Amino acid sequence: MNQTMVITERSKEVLRVVVEAYVETGEPIGSRSLAARLGMDLSPATIRNVMADLQDAGLLYAPHTSAGRLPTDAGLRLFVDGILQVGQLDEVERQSIEARCNAAGRLPQQVLEEATKMLSGLSNCAGLVLAPKSEATLRHVEFVSLGPGRALVVLVTEDGTVENRVIPVPLGLPASSLLEASNFLSSRMLGRTLQEAQEQLSGELEIHRRDLDDLTRKLVEAGLATWTGEGETRSLLVSGANNLLDDVHAVEDIERVRTLFAALDTKKDLVRLLDAAAAAEGVQIFIGSANKLFGLAGCSMITAPYTNSKQEILGAVGVIGPTRVNYARIIPVVDYTAKVVGRLLD
Repeated sequence: MNQTMVITERSKEVLRVVVEAYVETGEPIGSRSLAARLGMDLSPATIRNVMADLQDAGLLYAPHTSAGRLPTDAGLRLFVDGILQVGQLDEVERQSIEARCNAAGRLPQQVLEEATKMLSGLSNCAGLVLAPKSEATLRHVEFVSLGPGRALVVLVTEDGTVENRVIPVPLGLPASSLLEASNFLSSRMLGRTLQEAQEQLSGELEIHRRDLDDLTRKLVEAGLATWTGEGETRSLLVSGANNLLDDVHAVEDIERVRTLFAALDTKKDLVRLLDAAAAAEGVQIFIGSANKLFGLAGCSMITAPYTNSKQEILGAVGVIGPTRVNYARIIPVVDYTAKVVGRLLD
């Protein structure tokens, strides 16, 4: 953004209308259409001059010659930070969010899953929930074959949380190795937290190397690897990713969404980003190129932390969508959902 430009009230009003038109249609808006939307007595020529100044400042751009203007990521950032008027949810909307989360069930996993689906449905974007770090003890561990070269690792804790991870396995792995690996881990992990089990197994695996055949040992190591490392013990629930396809209009949009789908599938970078966002206070908004994860994907993420009664941060909820998401609508939905989830989990 060109720091020498003074953003006047007239410039802000023009930027506001350009952004609102972009959120509504996704299409560039020209000076005549903008004049009809503005509640100001300005000629199209004057509006063109204001739009040119905003473009010079890096807040607007013209996708085609002689076309209208669209907001840049910097323009959207200025709009969200300094122009947007965020409303409050009415009583009916608040009650609806609370009722859906309450009806999900008593188990934390059920509340989180319902919150993810609800955020997706209310925003028409992908809903995200970063689950709390689990301190529950393990109740069940199992390896399930998914076909050649892939297996599913299933973890069930005493509080009812179920976590599934897909891992690569050697081709031709017999069913007996899956069963042996499940039994080996079950005998050592059940009744312990994940961290306790990891600490014990890191030493025991070497001791019991001779008791396990080569394929089973590799399978156990692959299973353990999915639960170690920074951020890997955090579960990320994603719902409604297919909603992101609704905004696809061209070949380049397909590539953009494919990039985001890869990030949603990998989850590791998203978990780290949500962890960092949860540490901040209140709603956090990431717009397009401001974050490397969304720069190529051309998307925005709106997230808020949820806390317990001691104000300790447990996790985060949020949505991911195109940069033209309805910020005024989604911000209060994410914020209130975070408060409800924190209260229910507490």
